[in-house]
Formats: sequence, C-alpha cells, structure tokens
Amino acid sequence: MLARSPSSVHTATTCNTLLRELQQIWMDIGENEAEKDRMLMELERECLEVYKRKVDEAATAKARLHQAVAAKEAELATLIATLGDLNTHFPINIENKSSTLKAQLAMVTPFVEDLKLKKEERIKQFADIKSQIEKINGEISGFSQFVDSLNLEEQDLSLRKLGEYQSHLRTLQKEKSERLHKVLAHVNEVHSMCSVLGLDFGKTISDVHPSLHGTSLEQATNISDSTLEGLENTILKLKTEKKVRFQKLKDIAEKLFELWQIMDSTREEKSYFSRITSVIRLSEAEIMEPAALSLEVIQQASEEVERLSKLKASRMKELVMKRRSELEAICLKTHIEPDPSTAIDKSNAMIDSGLVDPSELLANIEAQISKVKTEASSRKEIMDRIERWLSACEEENWLEDYNLDQNRYSAGRGVHLSLKRAERARIAVNKIPSMVDNLISKTIAWENEKKKSFLYDGVRLVTILEEYKLTRLQKEEEKKRFRDQKKLQDLLHTERESIYGSKPSPRRSTSFRMSNGHRGNGSMTPTPRRNSVASPTMEPMTPRSYSGRQNGYHKEMRRLTTAPLNFVTVPKEDTISFSSVYGSEPGSPLQN
Repeated sequence: MLARSPSSVHTATTCNTLLRELQQIWMDIGENEAEKDRMLMELERECLEVYKRKVDEAATAKARLHQAVAAKEAELATLIATLGDLNTHFPINIENKSSTLKAQLAMVTPFVEDLKLKKEERIKQFADIKSQIEKINGEISGFSQFVDSLNLEEQDLSLRKLGEYQSHLRTLQKEKSERLHKVLAHVNEVHSMCSVLGLDFGKTISDVHPSLHGTSLEQATNISDSTLEGLENTILKLKTEKKVRFQKLKDIAEKLFELWQIMDSTREEKSYFSRITSVIRLSEAEIMEPAALSLEVIQQASEEVERLSKLKASRMKELVMKRRSELEAICLKTHIEPDPSTAIDKSNAMIDSGLVDPSELLANIEAQISKVKTEASSRKEIMDRIERWLSACEEENWLEDYNLDQNRYSAGRGVHLSLKRAERARIAVNKIPSMVDNLISKTIAWENEKKKSFLYDGVRLVTILEEYKLTRLQKEEEKKRFRDQKKLQDLLHTERESIYGSKPSPRRSTSFRMSNGHRGNGSMTPTPRRNSVASPTMEPMTPRSYSGRQNGYHKEMRRLTTAPLNFVTVPKEDTISFSSVYGSEPGSPLQN
C-alpha cells in the first residue's frame, strides 16, 4: 500500500468525519437501513465518477505531454539534420524512463529554441550569399532581374552547403573582377585609338553601353557578355579604320615626298607637315599621338598633294630636264650608258611638239633612274675592283715616269718619299695581272647571272680587259726585245773599242735626247740605258682610255692609246747613238 501524503490523510479524516456526521443525521432522522445503503451506494458512485473523470483528465494531460515531447524531439532532430550540426548531442536519454514527461519537455525545449535561432541566422547567411550570387549572375548575363530560388523549408542549411555557396560566390566575384579589368582595358584601348583617329570617345563608347561612359557613381560599369562583345567589335572596327587611315596617309606621304623632291620644296614648306613625316616613320602599333590619323590631317596632306601636282604640271618640262640631268650624272658616275630615247634634246623636242605627255616622260626617266641605281648596286663589287686596277695602272704610269727621271737618286728634299712610293708602286704593278684575271672571271660570272654584257661606258668590259692583256703582253715583248738589242749594242761597242780603241763619238752631242715622261713617235733610234730598263710607249687600253676616247666624260684623263714603240732618254754621259755604232764606221754589219 502506497504511503499517504499529509493532504491525503487530511482528506480521508475529513471524509470519515463527514460520514459519521451523515450517519448521525440519518439516525436522528430515523432513516431505515435500506435507504442508508442506497444513499451510501449513490455517494460511492458519485465519488467514483469524480475519480474516473480526474483519471481521464490526467491521462489526457499525459498523452499531450507525450505528444509535446515527441514533437520537440522530432523538431530537434529535424533542426539538427537541417543545420548539419552533427556535433550536437541529443539532450534526452530515450531509454531513461525514470524522468517525468514535464522534465523531458523542459529539457528539450531550450535546445530546440537555440537551434531555431541558429536556423534563422543560417537562413540569413544563405539569403545574403544567394542574393549576391544572383546579383553577380545578373551582371554577367546582362539581366538584373532577381529570382529567389532559395526554398528555406527544403533547402539544406548545413555548413557544408553554406561553404559551397561561399566558394561559388568567391568564384563569381573573381570572374567579376576579371571582367571588370578586361572591360576597363578595352575602354582604355578604345580611348587611345579614338584619340589617335580624332573620334568622339564618349559617343563611341556610349554606343556600346551607356554605363561605360557614365559619370554617375550609382551606375555601375556593365560587365556582361554583350558589353564585352560590343567592346571587342568596336576595337576591331577601330583597328581596321586605323590600319586603313595609316596606309592612306603613307600613300599620300610617299606622293608628297616625291613631289617635294621634284619641286625642290623649301624646308619651311616641309616643316608644316613634319607631323606627318614623324608619324609614317613609326609602325602602326607605335602611333600614340592624339589626332595623328585624324581625317583633318589626311585631308590637309591630300590638299597639299593636289596643290603640288597642279604646280608640277606647269613645271613639268623643267622637271624632265632636271631628272634627265640627274640620270646622266648617275650614269657618268657608274659608267653606265644612259638611255638615248630620253636625251635632253629629244625630250625637249617631244615636249614642244606635244608628241608625248611630260608626266609619262618623267615617269619613264624615273624608271630609268631606278633601273640604273639597281644595276649600279649589282655592279658595285666589280666597279670597286676596276677602281683598284685603274689605281694600279696610274701607279704603273707614275713608276715609268719616275724611272725616266735622271736625278731620282740625287740628294734632295722628298727623295726618300719618292723611293717609298716607287717601292709601293712596284708591288701594286706586280699585282696587275692577277687583278685583271680576277676581274675578268668576276665580270663573266656577273654576265652569266644577269644574262647580259657588262658594259663600261658603252664598251664590254671583258673586251677592254682582253685587249689590255694583249697590249700588256706586246709591251713586255717590246721590253724584252729592247733589252736584247741593248745587250747586242753593248757587245758591238766592246768589239769596236777592242779593234779601234776608245775615242769620243763624233755624234755624242747630237745623240737622241728626250724629256722626262715624253712618248716618242717610233721613228727615232732606241737609246740604251745603264741604270734602268727603258719602257716602250705602247700602253695598254684601260676603261678610262675607252671612256675618254668614246664619250669624252673624263677631260683630264691620261690618254692611254696604242702607239708605236718609244724609248726613254738616258743621261748625257750614258748616251750612245745608234748611228755612232752602226753608221759612222765602215763595214758595220748592222748598218742598213
């Protein structure tokens, strides 16, 4: 039997007291036993109904508490699953049934409320991140309409999911930053090209998107795909326009330079267009000067070309003569025969008669100048060799004149310098045969490559060189024959002295004498020399000889022509007349 509480004992005492009092009243009234039993039974039934009602009410309260506890536990589990907070321990030991329902409910309710607060905070975090993601997506796509695709009742609110959203947000923010930098770079490039081309940057960039040139801080720079595509297309158009204008300006500048050269424009006239000349020296990518390729600059250059072209037409005859003179000067310098079809006399006659357009004639002369310059460039190596050969020939001529000088060994100022030069001249003269052979081989190779003859002042160079070799060989043979005659003369002179004795020659005072450097006519008797070998006057033909003889270009050139044999004069004390050897004595075996 359960122990009674003081309140229960007091209630039982009160009930017993009341029952005794009721029985006393029934005794006083004189109720029979049956009525007493009936009334007692009724009283017990009413008490039982009250107990039963209270039990039912208590059972209902218990069920409600069970339901509340279960609901809280379910809500707690749901919150834990939603938040993904696996580290949160279940607050109630389900297997422990000793705790009352109210205690269980009191224990689980604070955890539930705490998790609800966490859920609300987590929802705010998700909503903030989601709104940023949607905003950036709208900026990238170009549609700023916000779509709330976050279902807070069904969405996973775990920290893992939150981390995924944060990672996605960071990715989008990075992409936004890259797009922004790209847009700004494109805008700067458009600004630079608009400045060079002289275009309105504000209008050009606003046609792509107004936000790119907006001054309002509230209006953010558009970074959508359409904006980037528009900027790229604009840059492509500007680059194309820049390329077209640059090429157009180059073409105009070339005509302008040509007209300046033809018209002999002054430096002041050229300085007005110094900006153009500085621009065309740069590459297309290097042009950064504002308005350097503007339509105004191109128009000014075009107007100047048109003005000079009109002025050129009035001075065309003078220009034709000038360019022809330049052509002849170039041909003279490079020893190339100028085209006779545009000679000055012919050109004057054709222009005066109206048979030819001066512009066409000038263009023809310009083409000839270009052709001559090209050919001169290909002939440069051979021309250099010709100059070295001619220089050696000049040294050879000087050496011959030097050998004729009777006083070349006498003491005097500058004698040692002449001796050194003579030594250098002999070295150069010894190289002449190899020079000529190498020059012939080089010339033939050039002719084979160009499929035409190498002309030097109108004469084939190989012909000149072959003739020079032949003439030089003849000269050497004449020298050898002269040396043989001199030996024979000395032998006869020795025999004469042995027979008749030594005596002065009666013709000594009238012996043949020649001044230094003089070339004889071949009719005089050769005179031997003691100290040097005399050289005949048969001199080889050089390109200068040909050019002096045929064209008259070299007025002060030494005339090198094939002449009869010549001999030099020897000093007075060494002179022996051939006539004294051959003709003065009877019985001379060599006298004719």
